[in-house]
Amino acid sequence: MKLSQFEFDLPLNLIAQNPTKKREDSRMMVIERKTGNITNRTFNDIQEYFNDKDVFVVNNTKVFPARMYGRKEKTGAKIEVFLLRELSRTNRLWDVIVDPARKIRVGNKLYFGENDELVAEVIDNTTSRGRTIRFIWEDSEESFREMLDFMGETPLPKYIKRTPEEEDKERYQTVYAKHEGAVAAPTAGLHFSKELIKKLEIKGIRFAEVTLHTGLGTFRPIEVEDLSKHKMDAEYYNIEETACGIVNKAKEKGHRICSIGTTTMRTLENSYTAQKFLKPSEGWTNNFIHPPYDFNIADSLVTNFHLPKTSLQIMACAFAGYDLMTEAYKKAIKDKYRFFSYGDAMLII
Repeated sequence: MKLSQFEFDLPLNLIAQNPTKKREDSRMMVIERKTGNITNRTFNDIQEYFNDKDVFVVNNTKVFPARMYGRKEKTGAKIEVFLLRELSRTNRLWDVIVDPARKIRVGNKLYFGENDELVAEVIDNTTSRGRTIRFIWEDSEESFREMLDFMGETPLPKYIKRTPEEEDKERYQTVYAKHEGAVAAPTAGLHFSKELIKKLEIKGIRFAEVTLHTGLGTFRPIEVEDLSKHKMDAEYYNIEETACGIVNKAKEKGHRICSIGTTTMRTLENSYTAQKFLKPSEGWTNNFIHPPYDFNIADSLVTNFHLPKTSLQIMACAFAGYDLMTEAYKKAIKDKYRFFSYGDAMLII
């Protein structure tokens, strides 16, 4: 399929700028692949679609405050520094994106905080906007982490046109987040409250956890018409034996496996056996799922409503079917569903 087939017109007023008051109060569109039925529900109703011993697989990555603002030495020019990934904890090396990039060269020092509490030196260029920086910090690792948390800002996507608030520290994070390393939330999981999870567990539904540290590459624009030529940025993932045991036992008994989010689905599709069972694995993945594609582990998917021509929207189309998903998106716009990170949910069964 071609990239241009995934274009659609999205009214800007449908881009959610704030989360719902309660996580599970989001609307939920239910798409039934076998019948083609599309139903409007609320996310709390997800309980009605799953039974005892079904499994929800979630991504337990944790978002860290990746966006920082500093100033360049001598000129004092304001610079946004977006932390992508830590390269060396010992040497405090990080891959970052800087904006505006044209002002930042190797050897420049960047100062953070009113009193220059934190200093970094640019040591390499990686891409047009990418740099490798080394934080200059002589104190303990614990105090360095505290300083990053203090200086950093919740990395809300740019399409949320407001300054992050205190509430975002908690709401732009799943309630089951554990392993820090993501610069973007696995947004399908944002709809789950602790209370809803408890209700699902009482019903007999089990939760299996995997990890994929979501990077900005997931949201990077696709610039090639031929989807087979698009290259995703690599992201770290980990699937442990415990999760495999939960998933595989349910598959053996014919129970439903629901992937909570596209990042979870990409993780599952990176590590399966010839018999289509999940296997333990750890490493880096750049798999890009696009139609046509045969999925191997999950038979249902929770996802949000995504930007046109993005890898997330394209994967959802691969799972639901292009024609059905096209119809669903038209209905979502007509019915004024809220789009993107703080938006509403879609359940594909």
